[in-house]
Amino acid sequence: MCRVLAYIGPEIPLESLLLKPENSLINQSLDPELHPLLQLAGWGFGAWSKHLLKPEEPLLYHRPMPAFYDDNAEGIIPSIQASTMLAHVRAAAYNSKTVLADENCHPFSFQETPWIIAQNGNLSNWRLLQKELLSHCKNKYLKQMRGTTDTEFLYVLLLSLLKSDSNEDVQHGFEDMLKLIVQTMKNLDLLALNKLKIALVAPNRIIGVNYGTGHNGEIDVTGDWKALRKSGPDTKDYALSMVLEPMYLLTGRNFQQYEKSYDIDVCSGDEATSAIFASEPLTENADNWLNINFGEIVVIEKKGTNVTRKVSKLNV
Repeated sequence: MCRVLAYIGPEIPLESLLLKPENSLINQSLDPELHPLLQLAGWGFGAWSKHLLKPEEPLLYHRPMPAFYDDNAEGIIPSIQASTMLAHVRAAAYNSKTVLADENCHPFSFQETPWIIAQNGNLSNWRLLQKELLSHCKNKYLKQMRGTTDTEFLYVLLLSLLKSDSNEDVQHGFEDMLKLIVQTMKNLDLLALNKLKIALVAPNRIIGVNYGTGHNGEIDVTGDWKALRKSGPDTKDYALSMVLEPMYLLTGRNFQQYEKSYDIDVCSGDEATSAIFASEPLTENADNWLNINFGEIVVIEKKGTNVTRKVSKLNV
């Protein structure tokens, strides 16, 4: 399973998010708990800071090797701080078809948009679906596509569907994208399960989406993901449980005061100053995390010193 971690809040050392916690994103790639498989296909992050020479642009770092084996991480990360960050550890099939390259490491970033993207999921048969979906893609984004992943193509498609960067239009863009994918699967008789758990991030904004389709291409997927998970790997129920599993959000104050952990002072929503959006809860008390369930979108914004959140049902 790929792993996603996004942060907005006060500027903090990046190592507080990526290195110092015992279950940091880098350590999870070597010693995962919730999903016990090694992630060996690369990793990366994008971060914004007012202290960068180009504070309006994300500082991007990618490396096509296991995060725990990256000998540059401990040299570079302690020198960086950020107020907005998106990081990703890539999981991919262990076979000769998997291309390990910088161009295939998340997050992806294009010119002419404030957004960068990372995904925990996959679009089945995307190369075949791409033939029909290309007609909805804008050339200014297609020409920037450099890699061979479904996530980068979804990035192209989503950006092409956006009418603006407002929260409302981004939600409509995600809804339109899933409708297009489902219709194309039907047209090409390629109905299949798709897990699309996406983090779209811009300065002081995180938009997280948890959606996809069932084994027959249905959008209204239901079930108890924990019960389905018990069926074990390589079963249809297990695959469905991965689609239905929530994404997770933690909001609060004083995150920077809890060294070597992802703990935070939990408080009411209107008092929060920091937020972490992740593919799994990262503290011992998982009850503090808000579940972003299948079929939902969360908009997290930093306005002044406070962070707001809004969870909505996707209209698909």
